[in-house]
Amino acid sequence: MSKTQQSRREFWRQLVAQQQQSGVSVRAFCRQHDTSEHSFYQWRKRLAAQLPVKFALVEMDAGLPRKDLAIELLLASGERLRIGAGFDAATLRAVLSVLREPR
Repeated sequence: MSKTQQSRREFWRQLVAQQQQSGVSVRAFCRQHDTSEHSFYQWRKRLAAQLPVKFALVEMDAGLPRKDLAIELLLASGERLRIGAGFDAATLRAVLSVLREPR
């Protein structure tokens, strides 16, 4: 990747981060920064696709019966996703793919 490509990627990475922290809508933010909404969304999607998914250590409570086991994910937004016992892997993959999509 050339230096120009790297600097462009870094510019957009910073701009996307600023918008997320600002609490301002994408439309208003792009107007304030004289930036195209289309470009903003394209770069946000491109950058999100490159981010690794972060996982935390999962500890099992040995005192729980196997039928009561569940997985709980704490999302970056602060929301929790609890997946009860008996879920299937295909459903979990579908849920995770939706969560990875930029909003």
